[in-house]
Amino acid sequence: MPVFTYVALKTDGTKAEGELTANDRPEAFARLDRKGLQPVSLSVKSAAAPEGKAGDKKSDKRGNASEKEEAKPDAKIEIPKGGVKLTRNQIVMLTEELSDLLGAGLQLEPALRIMESREELSSIKVVTKILRQEVRDGTNFSTALRRASPSFGDLYCSLAQAGEVSGALPTILRRQAKYLLTLQELQSKVMFALIYPAFLFASGVGVAILFITFLIPKLTMLLDNTGGKMPGAAKFVIALSDILKGYWWLIIGVCVGGFLMARAYVRAEQNREKWDQTKLDLPLFGSILRTRFYVQFLETLGNLVGNGLTLLRGLELTRAATQNLYLRTLLKGVIDTVGEGGALSRALKRSSFFPPLLIDMVSVGEQTGRISESLERAATRYDKELEKSIQKVSALIQPVVVLVMAGMVGIMAYMMISVIFQTISGMDAGGG
Repeated sequence: MPVFTYVALKTDGTKAEGELTANDRPEAFARLDRKGLQPVSLSVKSAAAPEGKAGDKKSDKRGNASEKEEAKPDAKIEIPKGGVKLTRNQIVMLTEELSDLLGAGLQLEPALRIMESREELSSIKVVTKILRQEVRDGTNFSTALRRASPSFGDLYCSLAQAGEVSGALPTILRRQAKYLLTLQELQSKVMFALIYPAFLFASGVGVAILFITFLIPKLTMLLDNTGGKMPGAAKFVIALSDILKGYWWLIIGVCVGGFLMARAYVRAEQNREKWDQTKLDLPLFGSILRTRFYVQFLETLGNLVGNGLTLLRGLELTRAATQNLYLRTLLKGVIDTVGEGGALSRALKRSSFFPPLLIDMVSVGEQTGRISESLERAATRYDKELEKSIQKVSALIQPVVVLVMAGMVGIMAYMMISVIFQTISGMDAGGG
Protein backbone atom coordinates (compact mmCIF):
# COMPACT_ATOMS: atom_id res chain seq x y z
CA MET A 1 0.00 0.00 0.00
CA PRO A 2 1.51 3.39 -0.98
CA VAL A 3 2.84 5.72 1.68
CA PHE A 4 1.96 9.37 1.18
CA THR A 5 3.72 12.38 2.66
CA TYR A 6 1.55 15.42 3.21
CA VAL A 7 1.61 19.04 4.28
CA ALA A 8 -1.75 20.31 5.55
CA LEU A 9 -3.36 23.09 7.55
CA LYS A 10 -5.16 22.50 10.84
CA THR A 11 -8.42 24.23 11.74
CA ASP A 12 -6.48 26.81 13.77
CA GLY A 13 -4.36 27.72 10.74
CA THR A 14 -1.14 25.99 11.86
CA LYS A 15 0.76 23.70 9.50
CA ALA A 16 0.92 19.92 9.98
CA GLU A 17 3.29 17.48 8.22
CA GLY A 18 3.34 13.71 8.27
CA GLU A 19 2.84 10.41 6.49
CA LEU A 20 -0.11 8.09 5.94
CA THR A 21 -0.88 4.93 4.01
CA ALA A 22 -3.77 4.67 1.57
CA ASN A 23 -4.74 2.74 -1.53
CA ASP A 24 -4.78 5.85 -3.71
CA ARG A 25 -4.82 9.65 -3.60
CA PRO A 26 -8.61 10.02 -3.19
CA GLU A 27 -8.49 7.77 -0.13
CA ALA A 28 -5.55 9.77 1.23
CA PHE A 29 -7.52 12.99 0.80
CA ALA A 30 -10.51 11.40 2.53
CA ARG A 31 -8.39 10.36 5.51
CA LEU A 32 -6.96 13.85 5.85
CA ASP A 33 -10.46 15.26 5.67
CA ARG A 34 -11.62 12.97 8.51
CA LYS A 35 -8.71 14.23 10.60
CA GLY A 36 -9.82 17.81 10.05
CA LEU A 37 -6.79 18.68 7.92
CA GLN A 38 -6.79 20.82 4.78
CA PRO A 39 -4.22 19.38 2.30
CA VAL A 40 -1.64 21.73 0.88
CA SER A 41 0.52 19.08 -0.84
CA LEU A 42 0.30 15.29 -1.12
CA SER A 43 2.88 13.03 -2.79
CA VAL A 44 3.75 9.32 -2.87
CA LYS A 45 6.79 8.41 -0.78
CA SER A 46 6.97 4.64 -1.31
CA ALA A 47 4.85 1.52 -1.87
CA ALA A 48 5.21 -1.50 0.41
CA ALA A 49 5.67 -4.87 -1.43
CA PRO A 50 3.65 -7.71 0.21
CA GLU A 51 5.09 -11.22 0.16
CA GLY A 52 3.78 -13.93 -2.15
CA LYS A 53 2.90 -13.96 -5.82
CA ALA A 54 -0.68 -12.97 -5.27
CA GLY A 55 0.50 -10.24 -3.00
CA ASP A 56 3.06 -9.21 -5.60
CA LYS A 57 0.34 -8.96 -8.23
CA LYS A 58 -1.87 -6.91 -5.95
CA SER A 59 1.05 -4.77 -5.01
CA ASP A 60 1.97 -4.26 -8.65
CA LYS A 61 -1.58 -3.34 -9.52
CA ARG A 62 -1.85 -0.90 -6.65
CA GLY A 63 1.62 0.43 -7.33
CA ASN A 64 0.82 0.91 -10.99
CA ALA A 65 -2.45 2.60 -10.05
CA SER A 66 -0.71 4.96 -7.68
CA GLU A 67 1.98 5.68 -10.28
CA LYS A 68 -0.71 6.47 -12.85
CA GLU A 69 -2.44 8.67 -10.30
CA GLU A 70 0.83 10.42 -9.58
CA ALA A 71 1.78 10.58 -13.24
CA LYS A 72 -1.54 12.17 -14.10
CA PRO A 73 -2.01 14.98 -11.61
CA ASP A 74 -4.81 17.47 -11.98
CA ALA A 75 -4.21 19.56 -15.07
CA LYS A 76 -3.07 22.97 -13.88
CA ILE A 77 -5.31 25.65 -15.26
CA GLU A 78 -3.85 28.96 -16.30
CA ILE A 79 -5.54 31.97 -14.75
CA PRO A 80 -6.82 34.23 -17.56
CA LYS A 81 -5.43 37.75 -17.68
CA GLY A 82 -7.63 39.85 -15.43
CA GLY A 83 -9.27 36.78 -13.87
CA VAL A 84 -12.60 35.12 -14.67
CA LYS A 85 -15.63 37.40 -14.72
CA LEU A 86 -18.64 36.27 -12.68
CA THR A 87 -22.14 37.69 -12.53
CA ARG A 88 -23.66 38.63 -9.19
CA ASN A 89 -25.98 35.61 -9.40
CA GLN A 90 -22.98 33.32 -9.86
CA ILE A 91 -21.13 34.89 -6.92
CA VAL A 92 -24.20 34.42 -4.71
CA MET A 93 -24.57 30.79 -5.81
CA LEU A 94 -20.88 30.02 -5.28
CA THR A 95 -20.90 31.68 -1.85
CA GLU A 96 -24.05 29.88 -0.70
CA GLU A 97 -22.86 26.44 -1.80
CA LEU A 98 -19.37 26.88 -0.36
CA SER A 99 -20.72 28.12 2.98
CA ASP A 100 -23.11 25.13 3.14
CA LEU A 101 -20.31 22.65 2.42
CA LEU A 102 -17.96 24.24 4.97
CA GLY A 103 -20.77 24.45 7.50
CA ALA A 104 -21.38 20.69 7.06
CA GLY A 105 -17.85 20.02 8.29
CA LEU A 106 -15.86 19.70 5.07
CA GLN A 107 -12.47 21.27 4.73
CA LEU A 108 -11.93 23.96 2.12
CA GLU A 109 -10.11 21.90 -0.51
CA PRO A 110 -12.59 18.96 -0.55
CA ALA A 111 -15.50 21.44 -0.61
CA LEU A 112 -14.02 23.18 -3.65
CA ARG A 113 -13.43 19.79 -5.29
CA ILE A 114 -17.12 18.94 -4.88
CA MET A 115 -18.14 22.27 -6.40
CA GLU A 116 -15.69 21.75 -9.23
CA SER A 117 -17.52 18.55 -10.24
CA ARG A 118 -20.71 20.44 -11.22
CA GLU A 119 -21.88 19.94 -14.77
CA GLU A 120 -23.43 23.36 -15.38
CA LEU A 121 -22.29 26.93 -14.91
CA SER A 122 -18.87 26.69 -16.53
CA SER A 123 -17.65 30.00 -15.08
CA ILE A 124 -18.18 28.72 -11.54
CA LYS A 125 -16.40 25.49 -12.45
CA VAL A 126 -13.40 27.41 -13.75
CA VAL A 127 -13.24 29.68 -10.70
CA THR A 128 -13.57 26.80 -8.20
CA LYS A 129 -10.86 24.87 -10.05
CA ILE A 130 -8.55 27.89 -9.84
CA LEU A 131 -9.39 28.36 -6.16
CA ARG A 132 -8.71 24.70 -5.34
CA GLN A 133 -5.48 24.82 -7.31
CA GLU A 134 -4.31 27.93 -5.43
CA VAL A 135 -5.34 26.58 -2.03
CA ARG A 136 -3.53 23.28 -2.62
CA ASP A 137 -0.43 25.25 -3.56
CA GLY A 138 -0.53 26.86 -0.12
CA THR A 139 -2.19 30.18 -1.04
CA ASN A 140 -4.58 31.79 1.41
CA PHE A 141 -8.23 31.60 0.37
CA SER A 142 -8.63 35.38 0.33
CA THR A 143 -5.57 35.76 -1.91
CA ALA A 144 -6.85 32.98 -4.16
CA LEU A 145 -10.16 34.84 -4.51
CA ARG A 146 -8.36 37.98 -5.68
CA ARG A 147 -6.36 36.01 -8.24
CA ALA A 148 -9.29 33.95 -9.53
CA SER A 149 -11.80 36.70 -10.27
CA PRO A 150 -12.01 40.48 -9.92
CA SER A 151 -15.79 40.11 -9.52
CA PHE A 152 -15.45 39.24 -5.82
CA GLY A 153 -14.27 42.72 -4.92
CA ASP A 154 -12.09 44.00 -2.07
CA LEU A 155 -14.85 43.82 0.56
CA TYR A 156 -15.60 40.17 -0.19
CA CYS A 157 -11.91 39.21 -0.11
CA SER A 158 -11.25 41.16 3.09
CA LEU A 159 -14.16 39.47 4.85
CA ALA A 160 -12.89 36.09 3.65
CA GLN A 161 -9.49 36.94 5.15
CA ALA A 162 -11.15 37.80 8.45
CA GLY A 163 -13.01 34.48 8.34
CA GLU A 164 -9.78 32.56 7.71
CA VAL A 165 -8.00 34.17 10.62
CA SER A 166 -10.90 33.71 13.05
CA GLY A 167 -11.94 30.22 11.90
CA ALA A 168 -15.44 31.53 11.12
CA LEU A 169 -15.19 31.35 7.33
CA PRO A 170 -18.49 29.42 6.88
CA THR A 171 -20.40 31.92 9.02
CA ILE A 172 -18.91 34.96 7.29
CA LEU A 173 -19.53 33.48 3.83
CA ARG A 174 -23.13 32.72 4.79
CA ARG A 175 -23.66 36.30 5.94
CA GLN A 176 -21.94 37.63 2.84
CA ALA A 177 -24.31 35.54 0.70
CA LYS A 178 -27.23 37.00 2.64
CA TYR A 179 -25.90 40.52 2.07
CA LEU A 180 -25.47 39.90 -1.66
CA LEU A 181 -28.99 38.48 -1.87
CA THR A 182 -30.36 41.51 -0.03
CA LEU A 183 -28.52 43.83 -2.40
CA GLN A 184 -29.81 41.84 -5.36
CA GLU A 185 -33.38 41.98 -4.06
CA LEU A 186 -33.05 45.73 -3.52
CA GLN A 187 -31.85 46.25 -7.08
CA SER A 188 -34.71 44.09 -8.39
CA LYS A 189 -37.25 46.05 -6.35
CA VAL A 190 -35.83 49.35 -7.56
CA MET A 191 -35.80 48.13 -11.17
CA PHE A 192 -39.42 46.97 -11.05
CA ALA A 193 -40.46 50.12 -9.19
CA LEU A 194 -38.83 52.25 -11.90
CA ILE A 195 -40.43 50.55 -14.91
CA TYR A 196 -43.59 52.67 -14.77
CA PRO A 197 -41.78 55.93 -13.85
CA ALA A 198 -39.22 55.27 -16.60
CA PHE A 199 -42.03 54.94 -19.11
CA LEU A 200 -43.52 58.20 -17.84
CA PHE A 201 -40.11 59.86 -17.97
CA ALA A 202 -39.53 58.80 -21.58
CA SER A 203 -43.04 59.91 -22.52
CA GLY A 204 -42.62 63.23 -20.72
CA VAL A 205 -39.29 63.93 -22.43
CA GLY A 206 -40.85 63.09 -25.79
CA VAL A 207 -43.80 65.39 -25.15
CA ALA A 208 -41.50 68.19 -23.96
CA ILE A 209 -39.35 67.91 -27.10
CA LEU A 210 -42.48 67.90 -29.26
CA PHE A 211 -43.81 70.99 -27.48
CA ILE A 212 -40.52 72.90 -27.59
CA THR A 213 -39.51 72.13 -31.16
CA PHE A 214 -42.84 71.94 -32.97
CA LEU A 215 -46.16 72.75 -31.27
CA ILE A 216 -45.36 75.95 -29.39
CA PRO A 217 -43.36 77.51 -32.30
CA LYS A 218 -46.31 76.80 -34.61
CA LEU A 219 -48.75 78.38 -32.18
CA THR A 220 -46.55 81.44 -31.71
CA MET A 221 -46.41 81.89 -35.48
CA LEU A 222 -50.20 81.85 -35.49
CA LEU A 223 -50.16 84.32 -32.59
CA ASP A 224 -47.91 86.70 -34.54
CA ASN A 225 -50.25 86.55 -37.52
CA THR A 226 -53.26 87.45 -35.37
CA GLY A 227 -51.43 90.31 -33.64
CA GLY A 228 -51.74 88.81 -30.16
CA LYS A 229 -49.23 89.37 -27.39
CA MET A 230 -46.86 86.47 -26.78
CA PRO A 231 -46.75 85.23 -23.14
CA GLY A 232 -43.44 85.33 -21.29
CA ALA A 233 -43.43 81.55 -20.88
CA ALA A 234 -43.83 81.10 -24.63
CA LYS A 235 -40.93 83.50 -25.28
CA PHE A 236 -38.77 81.45 -22.96
CA VAL A 237 -39.69 78.20 -24.71
CA ILE A 238 -39.00 79.72 -28.14
CA ALA A 239 -35.57 80.89 -26.98
CA LEU A 240 -34.87 77.45 -25.50
CA SER A 241 -35.96 75.83 -28.76
CA ASP A 242 -33.56 78.02 -30.75
CA ILE A 243 -30.70 77.15 -28.41
CA LEU A 244 -31.40 73.42 -28.63
CA LYS A 245 -31.60 73.50 -32.41
CA GLY A 246 -28.47 75.57 -32.89
CA TYR A 247 -26.18 74.24 -30.15
CA TRP A 248 -27.36 70.69 -29.44
CA TRP A 249 -23.88 69.32 -30.19
CA LEU A 250 -22.30 71.75 -27.68
CA ILE A 251 -24.85 70.84 -24.99
CA ILE A 252 -24.14 67.12 -25.44
CA GLY A 253 -20.40 67.75 -25.34
CA VAL A 254 -20.67 69.81 -22.14
CA CYS A 255 -22.79 67.12 -20.46
CA VAL A 256 -20.39 64.30 -21.44
CA GLY A 257 -17.35 66.36 -20.47
CA GLY A 258 -18.89 67.30 -17.12
CA PHE A 259 -19.68 63.67 -16.39
CA LEU A 260 -16.13 62.54 -17.22
CA MET A 261 -14.60 65.33 -15.14
CA ALA A 262 -16.83 64.52 -12.17
CA ARG A 263 -15.94 60.84 -12.40
CA ALA A 264 -12.22 61.63 -12.62
CA TYR A 265 -12.54 63.91 -9.59
CA VAL A 266 -14.19 61.34 -7.32
CA ARG A 267 -11.76 58.63 -8.46
CA ALA A 268 -8.68 60.71 -7.72
CA GLU A 269 -6.86 59.36 -4.67
CA GLN A 270 -6.75 62.73 -2.91
CA ASN A 271 -10.51 63.20 -3.29
CA ARG A 272 -11.76 59.69 -2.48
CA GLU A 273 -12.02 60.17 1.27
CA LYS A 274 -14.01 63.40 0.85
CA TRP A 275 -16.32 61.74 -1.66
CA ASP A 276 -16.79 58.73 0.63
CA GLN A 277 -17.82 61.13 3.40
CA THR A 278 -20.21 62.94 1.05
CA LYS A 279 -21.94 59.68 0.14
CA LEU A 280 -22.78 59.11 3.79
CA ASP A 281 -24.56 62.50 3.91
CA LEU A 282 -26.72 62.02 0.80
CA PRO A 283 -30.48 62.36 1.35
CA LEU A 284 -32.24 58.99 1.78
CA PHE A 285 -29.33 56.87 0.52
CA GLY A 286 -26.84 58.21 3.07
CA SER A 287 -28.79 56.71 5.98
CA ILE A 288 -28.84 53.34 4.19
CA LEU A 289 -25.07 53.43 3.69
CA ARG A 290 -24.47 54.35 7.33
CA THR A 291 -26.78 51.64 8.66
CA ARG A 292 -25.21 49.08 6.33
CA PHE A 293 -21.80 49.99 7.76
CA TYR A 294 -23.08 49.55 11.32
CA VAL A 295 -24.37 46.07 10.45
CA GLN A 296 -21.13 45.07 8.71
CA PHE A 297 -18.97 46.48 11.51
CA LEU A 298 -20.95 44.75 14.26
CA GLU A 299 -21.28 41.41 12.45
CA THR A 300 -17.62 41.20 11.45
CA LEU A 301 -16.23 42.28 14.81
CA GLY A 302 -18.69 40.05 16.68
CA ASN A 303 -17.65 37.03 14.62
CA LEU A 304 -13.95 37.68 15.07
CA VAL A 305 -14.11 38.27 18.83
CA GLY A 306 -16.51 35.36 19.28
CA ASN A 307 -14.03 33.04 17.57
CA GLY A 308 -11.19 33.84 19.93
CA LEU A 309 -9.43 36.86 18.40
CA THR A 310 -8.48 39.76 20.61
CA LEU A 311 -10.59 42.90 20.35
CA LEU A 312 -7.69 44.89 18.92
CA ARG A 313 -6.93 42.31 16.21
CA GLY A 314 -10.63 42.05 15.40
CA LEU A 315 -10.84 45.82 14.94
CA GLU A 316 -7.83 45.78 12.62
CA LEU A 317 -9.39 43.09 10.42
CA THR A 318 -12.76 44.85 10.49
CA ARG A 319 -11.08 48.04 9.34
CA ALA A 320 -9.36 46.12 6.52
CA ALA A 321 -12.80 44.90 5.40
CA THR A 322 -14.13 48.49 5.23
CA GLN A 323 -13.83 50.06 1.77
CA ASN A 324 -15.00 53.58 2.66
CA LEU A 325 -11.82 55.62 3.24
CA TYR A 326 -13.54 58.09 5.55
CA LEU A 327 -14.80 55.26 7.75
CA ARG A 328 -11.39 53.61 7.70
CA THR A 329 -9.92 56.83 9.08
CA LEU A 330 -12.55 56.83 11.86
CA LEU A 331 -11.79 53.21 12.70
CA LYS A 332 -8.07 54.03 12.85
CA GLY A 333 -8.87 56.42 15.68
CA VAL A 334 -10.98 53.74 17.41
CA ILE A 335 -8.11 51.24 17.13
CA ASP A 336 -5.63 53.74 18.57
CA THR A 337 -7.90 54.39 21.57
CA VAL A 338 -8.44 50.67 22.25
CA GLY A 339 -4.72 50.01 21.77
CA GLU A 340 -3.99 52.54 24.51
CA GLY A 341 -6.22 50.59 26.89
CA GLY A 342 -9.48 52.45 26.37
CA ALA A 343 -12.88 50.74 26.27
CA LEU A 344 -14.49 50.09 22.89
CA SER A 345 -17.65 52.00 23.83
CA ARG A 346 -15.59 55.06 24.80
CA ALA A 347 -13.61 54.84 21.56
CA LEU A 348 -16.82 54.65 19.50
CA LYS A 349 -18.28 57.61 21.39
CA ARG A 350 -15.15 59.67 20.80
CA SER A 351 -15.47 59.13 17.02
CA SER A 352 -18.85 61.00 17.07
CA PHE A 353 -20.11 58.81 14.23
CA PHE A 354 -21.78 55.85 15.91
CA PRO A 355 -25.35 56.27 17.27
CA PRO A 356 -25.90 56.35 21.06
CA LEU A 357 -28.00 53.15 21.06
CA LEU A 358 -25.18 51.19 19.43
CA ILE A 359 -22.66 52.55 21.94
CA ASP A 360 -24.98 51.64 24.85
CA MET A 361 -25.36 48.06 23.61
CA VAL A 362 -21.58 47.71 23.28
CA SER A 363 -21.13 49.17 26.76
CA VAL A 364 -23.53 46.57 28.22
CA GLY A 365 -21.48 43.81 26.59
CA GLU A 366 -18.28 45.19 28.10
CA GLN A 367 -19.78 45.32 31.58
CA THR A 368 -21.17 41.77 31.37
CA GLY A 369 -18.08 40.30 29.73
CA ARG A 370 -20.10 39.14 26.69
CA ILE A 371 -18.95 41.64 24.11
CA SER A 372 -19.35 39.28 21.12
CA GLU A 373 -22.98 38.51 22.03
CA SER A 374 -23.77 42.20 22.45
CA LEU A 375 -22.21 42.97 19.08
CA GLU A 376 -24.29 40.28 17.40
CA ARG A 377 -27.51 41.50 19.07
CA ALA A 378 -26.74 45.05 17.95
CA ALA A 379 -26.05 43.77 14.42
CA THR A 380 -29.43 42.04 14.35
CA ARG A 381 -31.19 45.19 15.53
CA TYR A 382 -29.54 47.43 12.94
CA ASP A 383 -30.11 44.83 10.23
CA LYS A 384 -33.84 45.24 10.84
CA GLU A 385 -33.41 49.02 10.69
CA LEU A 386 -31.61 48.59 7.38
CA GLU A 387 -34.49 46.58 5.93
CA LYS A 388 -36.95 49.29 6.99
CA SER A 389 -34.82 52.02 5.42
CA ILE A 390 -34.56 50.07 2.15
CA GLN A 391 -38.32 49.56 2.05
CA LYS A 392 -38.91 53.28 2.62
CA VAL A 393 -36.58 54.31 -0.19
CA SER A 394 -38.10 51.73 -2.55
CA ALA A 395 -41.58 53.03 -1.72
CA LEU A 396 -40.58 56.68 -2.28
CA ILE A 397 -38.81 56.30 -5.62
CA GLN A 398 -41.89 55.74 -7.79
CA PRO A 399 -44.10 58.56 -6.48
CA VAL A 400 -41.20 61.06 -6.59
CA VAL A 401 -40.48 60.28 -10.24
CA VAL A 402 -44.20 60.42 -11.07
CA LEU A 403 -44.52 63.83 -9.41
CA VAL A 404 -41.48 65.22 -11.24
CA MET A 405 -42.79 64.04 -14.61
CA ALA A 406 -46.28 65.30 -13.85
CA GLY A 407 -44.77 68.71 -13.09
CA MET A 408 -42.85 68.74 -16.39
CA VAL A 409 -45.89 67.80 -18.44
CA GLY A 410 -48.02 70.28 -16.51
CA ILE A 411 -45.61 73.14 -17.25
CA MET A 412 -45.58 72.26 -20.96
CA ALA A 413 -49.37 72.04 -21.03
CA TYR A 414 -49.66 75.41 -19.26
CA MET A 415 -47.40 77.08 -21.81
CA MET A 416 -49.33 75.60 -24.70
CA ILE A 417 -52.72 76.58 -23.29
CA SER A 418 -51.46 80.12 -22.59
CA VAL A 419 -50.40 80.51 -26.21
CA ILE A 420 -53.75 79.16 -27.42
CA PHE A 421 -55.65 81.63 -25.23
CA GLN A 422 -53.51 84.52 -26.45
CA THR A 423 -54.11 83.44 -30.03
CA ILE A 424 -57.87 83.38 -29.52
CA SER A 425 -57.74 86.77 -27.82
CA GLY A 426 -55.77 88.19 -30.74
CA MET A 427 -58.24 86.81 -33.24
CA ASP A 428 -61.17 88.30 -31.29
CA ALA A 429 -59.44 91.70 -31.17
CA GLY A 430 -58.73 91.58 -34.86
CA GLY A 431 -62.34 90.67 -35.64
CA GLY A 432 -63.65 93.55 -33.48
